[in-house]
Amino acid sequence: MGFISHQDFQGGCKTEEDEGQSTEEDSQSFHGVGVCKWFNVRMGFGFLSMNSQDGVALEAPVDVFVHQSKLHMDGFRSLKEGEVVEFIFKKSSKGLESVHVTGPGGAYCIGSEKRPKGKSTQKRRSKRDRCYNCGGLDHHAKECKLPPQPKKCHFCQSVSHMIANCPIKAQQSSPGSQGKPSSLKEDEEVQNHSPQPTEMAD
Repeated sequence: MGFISHQDFQGGCKTEEDEGQSTEEDSQSFHGVGVCKWFNVRMGFGFLSMNSQDGVALEAPVDVFVHQSKLHMDGFRSLKEGEVVEFIFKKSSKGLESVHVTGPGGAYCIGSEKRPKGKSTQKRRSKRDRCYNCGGLDHHAKECKLPPQPKKCHFCQSVSHMIANCPIKAQQSSPGSQGKPSSLKEDEEVQNHSPQPTEMAD
């Protein structure tokens, strides 16, 4: 069984009258010195490895949670692994949690050189991706408000093939078909790629 200090054990049972007092005790803050154990720049949190508490060296390092909002620095807030820090922390229901983190002597934190990568959704949308359900350009299939649609070619809207095998698209991309009027292409689409009842049933 672990050692219980006088700070952890108050003695006696808690009553309703003591609840307000215990809340104040739980929010009591302490001073710690240590280094950044690890920090996830994308998620904005990590852990500090505390070496001393209130000026007393610890026998073994203790982990203290840190969130980017508690860091004393300008711009993008993060910590570099192994960076020396001073911090104020408190005990919470989840463990030890920092409430203010600085560099040595209250200086700004150095921070990590790493930056989170940009989201890929904007890049994909800039390439005019279509909704796989209805073929719309302004959204993706997971955002589509229409019920599931029959699979069809998003280029010519035919249900007899997919866009990868579309002969109309192949004709337009070939050099010899550039001079053909668009009205002739539409006529060919109607004649050659009308829906077949047997495939619709499947």
